[in-house]
Amino acid sequence: MCLMWLIPHSMHTYIDTHAHLYSPKFDADRHDMVRRAIKAGVTRMYLPNIDAESIAGMLELEAAFPEHCFAMMGLHPCHVLPDSYTRELALVEQWLGKRTWAGIGETGIDLYWDKSTLDIQKIAFARQIQWAKDLNRPVIVHSRESNTECIEVVRQGQDGRLRGIFHCFSGTFEEAQTIIDLGFLLGIGGTLTYPKSTLPDVLKRVPLEHIVLETDAPYLPPVPHRGKRNESSYVPLVAEMLSEIKVLPLAQIVKVTTENALRIFS
Repeated sequence: MCLMWLIPHSMHTYIDTHAHLYSPKFDADRHDMVRRAIKAGVTRMYLPNIDAESIAGMLELEAAFPEHCFAMMGLHPCHVLPDSYTRELALVEQWLGKRTWAGIGETGIDLYWDKSTLDIQKIAFARQIQWAKDLNRPVIVHSRESNTECIEVVRQGQDGRLRGIFHCFSGTFEEAQTIIDLGFLLGIGGTLTYPKSTLPDVLKRVPLEHIVLETDAPYLPPVPHRGKRNESSYVPLVAEMLSEIKVLPLAQIVKVTTENALRIFS
């Protein structure tokens, strides 16, 4: 028996590449929740911005845990609205000029909630891609029901300088391969553990070097917490499922995905 399979979580170092830990859903126990994650071995948590209203809470959490929580700056596609998106993007640009951020995002395209804003979502996405290139930062891509559209925008912007993560990836193997060929990683979270997920079959064919772990907390909790609030301490559950799917030791899953995350955010 390979003893690496038996190493407890506390001896591993995980990275949650995508977590909205500033969400009001954590108001009652936010600091305790972060400490639980650290105790579980999740030593770095990357915080994607949503819009103007999420910035203050995100920065407060980063200030409270400067060695563990890392803020990113961007405008979420669901908040790209006709009457406000130019103003929101101007604010993002102002903040990008004030300090260094771990990444740009989350940005991208969402066609689940509102297809009518596709044109301006593309504009906002392309602008944030340009900022990511100018600042040498990874871009965090939201692609809910829009893999084709997001891939096309990324392809148009890829000039050799662009890197990032397709967060909460849920596409086909062909889409995964295209994303990898464009220089991006696949962000994998709790949906991997869902009974009807098609991800296991896809990820069996994807080299581990192209995968990072995430939670998208407080959303999309892994089994056995489905239906409840997600949090960063659940990253090991995603790693365990990935270990089973790829028939690799948990230690190897954690080592490689952590290295991938550190490389993309370097």
